[in-house]
Amino acid sequence: MMPASFPEAVRRAYAAGQEDEALEPIVRVDAEGRPVGKIADGDSVIFYDIRGEREVELTEALIDPAFRHFPVRRLGLHFVTLIEYSRSLGVKVAFPPEEHLRNTLVEALSAAGFRVIKVSESEKAIHVGYFLNGKSDTIFPGEERVVVPSPQTGDYASVPAMSAAGVADAVEKSLAGDAPRLVIANLANVDVVGHIEDRKAVLEAVRTVDATLGRIAEVARREKALLVVTADHGTVEEWFYPDGTVNTGHTKNPVPFIMADLSGAAGGPFLLRAAGELADVAPTVLGLAGIAVPPEMTGKSLIEGARPLPPSRKILLLILDGWGEREDSFGNMILEAETPHFNGLWSAFPHAVLDSFGEAVGMPAGTVGNSEAGHLHLGAGRRVLLDRVRIDKAVKDGSFFRNEAFVRAMERARATGRALHLMGIVSHYSSHGTIRHLFALLRMARDAGVKDVYVHSFIGRRGERPESGAIYVEKVEETCRELGTGEVVTVMGRFWSLDREENWDRIEKAYRALVDGVGTKIPPNPPFTKGGEPDPGPPFTKGG
Repeated sequence: MMPASFPEAVRRAYAAGQEDEALEPIVRVDAEGRPVGKIADGDSVIFYDIRGEREVELTEALIDPAFRHFPVRRLGLHFVTLIEYSRSLGVKVAFPPEEHLRNTLVEALSAAGFRVIKVSESEKAIHVGYFLNGKSDTIFPGEERVVVPSPQTGDYASVPAMSAAGVADAVEKSLAGDAPRLVIANLANVDVVGHIEDRKAVLEAVRTVDATLGRIAEVARREKALLVVTADHGTVEEWFYPDGTVNTGHTKNPVPFIMADLSGAAGGPFLLRAAGELADVAPTVLGLAGIAVPPEMTGKSLIEGARPLPPSRKILLLILDGWGEREDSFGNMILEAETPHFNGLWSAFPHAVLDSFGEAVGMPAGTVGNSEAGHLHLGAGRRVLLDRVRIDKAVKDGSFFRNEAFVRAMERARATGRALHLMGIVSHYSSHGTIRHLFALLRMARDAGVKDVYVHSFIGRRGERPESGAIYVEKVEETCRELGTGEVVTVMGRFWSLDREENWDRIEKAYRALVDGVGTKIPPNPPFTKGGEPDPGPPFTKGG
């Protein structure tokens, strides 16, 4: 029997073993079984996600006339993105960057003639490349990037070691011989696997990172490199909610900072401040390299009485992605896994803790950190107000509803009689966006008199309670009924729609659901009448 509603269809998928993130597409059909609300030629689309790097591929499939990765139709869409996903996309941007950051860590090193090698596996290449460079695609003179392919799998719990060994190999090669002055490397396992509700895999990911840290530390000792260890945000050090259910999201805990001079070579020891924030890392590294800190950097060196290293010394900045610092053992997978290499460095060398959440990374006070904000601040050396904050402010002061990009899209839909599609993440507080922005767009479409408004929802449990996807979809449908505007017509896991590693088979599945109506079918919505304002509050108090 066909499910009667989206929430029912999603819950049936849960019962069949599917999870939010990889939920197979579900589409609404009419009484004759024809898909409702397909994206069609001449329609207007607003992609309301706020992060960017995972949204590029689907946007390209929908609007790029030169797209060749799978068969698509040329739809002639009027396409708006909430923020700038990529400068190369031919779309209208509602909230373009206020400024492009200058004089970030790598740019300053490059200007001083230093060579920098960045090492990561592909799952985190965008963070070590684009975000660490200040959300810039520029590869600066003297900057090299080594990207180790991540395992080709839809379930990292089956390969919690990921490609950590390959990253260690690349670090060893990068430091050998006439090495660059700075190597920046990222170990992705803890963050990536920590988003999966699999305790055994999470523990194995932590142990893998610790063992790899031990191997890299030995390379740093042999090559007389100063090893600087830190992280971008916390994850598995608080893997349980207070009630004991699993929290697969990010946390509001600080991250470690260790300055390990394993070689005993000239340049140490160091005296560190006990605490700081991620924006302090770039000034610290520049000080070690003997480079003047650019005036744009408001972060402060963590070293008391900092002095440059001798020119011959190498520096290795190692980012343990998702490794938070927390003493409480409840739900602390890092303590449970046992981490002798990390513990040895922590006890033997100067260390500090760094704020990696909330206002310290340009986000609202008391909110969790994320990889994008973390890497951005590690490289920027200053606090950068994130897009979410200024968009929330625009909603509050009303300028959101006068935004030219939105106004034009809605006027065009009304004037042409074509549909308006609102597409994006459905969550209270995902790093990709929030239903509050969707609700604001729905209110705006109602007031603009747009007749056909279709919502395409992407779900994925990261930092959410079990069955969060079904609850959020239910909330969106309830809001549409209260407003008398909008209809949810597509629901799918973000695994399909928000790829960033050119897994075009995933993007094609998302495209077929959005454009061709391919997916599990549910029947038409019952008619509803125009109502009042919805309550945009969250169903949960904690998100990731």
